[in-house]
Amino acid sequence: MKKVMITGVYGLIAGAIYNKLKSHPDKYDVYGLARRRQDSERVAPDRIIDVPDDKFTLSDMQDLYQMTRAFEGMDVVVHMAADPSGAGGWESVLKSNIIGGYHAFEACRLAGVSRIVYASSIQASSGYRAYEEPYNSISQGQFDGLPDPLPMVTKDMPTRPTNIYASSKVWGESVGRFYADQKGLSCICIRIGWVLGEDKPARENAGDIWCSQRDIVEVCECAVNAPDDLRYDIFYGMSNNQYRWVDIEDARERIGYVPRDRAEDRE
Repeated sequence: MKKVMITGVYGLIAGAIYNKLKSHPDKYDVYGLARRRQDSERVAPDRIIDVPDDKFTLSDMQDLYQMTRAFEGMDVVVHMAADPSGAGGWESVLKSNIIGGYHAFEACRLAGVSRIVYASSIQASSGYRAYEEPYNSISQGQFDGLPDPLPMVTKDMPTRPTNIYASSKVWGESVGRFYADQKGLSCICIRIGWVLGEDKPARENAGDIWCSQRDIVEVCECAVNAPDDLRYDIFYGMSNNQYRWVDIEDARERIGYVPRDRAEDRE
């Protein structure tokens, strides 16, 4: 049985992961950490996240000592706590994603955690969609004349963040690389697609970057259970959308992720 700590547990994605893992008590002993006992505004009102008091830590990620205590005894930390969009500006990104992100990695090291699953973002590659063809045409809903098959953006290509939030996620990936190489912490980064409380694409031309709640939970669970000798890797958390332009075959081959949903079935 794995002991798993999920940070930001009352968030949209973290809460979905918590509920899935908690439904398998024979496989997981699940804990949660969050800065408040209140669902994120992105969470559907009918979803219930019930974390027992003895398995919950109230923390805003700024207290390294408190986080280290919370992580003690854990096998895996799924680090989802963050400013999810950067809408709060640089100070919010600095506090939540940079300082809080560093504290998550360092607390894992100090507490002897074996693996961290780090929530990165599709926005680490958003520059391809903004500036390169055929990806920009897809973002505009212009599908005529697209190459078949579409050339895939892969994890091995240069990152192309288009804002401070996305840049903070790229920074977190690089910190994960450092901790994997120098500190012995297994780190698996998930570049999460656009996951929504309504569980469908927000608009017609956003299906290329959409990920269902079910699929993002699946890829994160695959990361939790990845082989012990997988020390560092990056995978895209994306559903199998018709106009998907990032590679997910690598995740299938390396950690067994098989998406079950498509944006076209939810529009």
